Amino acid sequence: MAEVTAEYEDPISSRSRIIAAAARLTSSDGWSKVTMSRLAAEAGVSRQTVYNAVGSREDLAEAMVLTESAKFMFKIVEGFDSHPDDLMAAIHAALENTLVFAEGNALLRAVVSATHGADTELLPLLTTHSESLLGTVKVVVQNRVDSYEIGLEPERIATVIDLVVRSALSHVMQPSATPQETAESITWLVASVLRRNGNSA
Repeated sequence: MAEVTAEYEDPISSRSRIIAAAARLTSSDGWSKVTMSRLAAEAGVSRQTVYNAVGSREDLAEAMVLTESAKFMFKIVEGFDSHPDDLMAAIHAALENTLVFAEGNALLRAVVSATHGADTELLPLLTTHSESLLGTVKVVVQNRVDSYEIGLEPERIATVIDLVVRSALSHVMQPSATPQETAESITWLVASVLRRNGNSA
């Protein structure tokens, strides 16, 4: 039997390391500076491993966005799970968690800078996935909201969730106040809607 001398590289571990390296390089130098050769050096793998793990540069961009999006989803879920018996407190916590995380997120800032012409190659990261991201966030929020008693028709609840998610994403991309102030404002809006419909949630 032939002896195997090449060191085995776990494809899952390599992929995670490569995506993390891409996020670091994008955050520090911009997406246009992220080449497969530089990425391989940053991740400590061969260039062929980069291609095997993530495919093309466009595939890498998509993987990077989806990976970062998952972190935002976790912050939303964490907020709701911290207040299982108080919907308003849960909404406030989910919003504040997400906005605080966004405030210190270097990759998000690099992506947002593309809207101001800093890196036009990065724009597809915003536009291509915006609708799917919006839909995914709404599903995550809806799943959590369903565990609370709310005296509204399902379609009205969906409308409120859509309003909250779109408002939150707008502030994530272009904050106009502190995370705490924004969370307070949006939570107040939801509470006002519920009170108007005779709900004390």
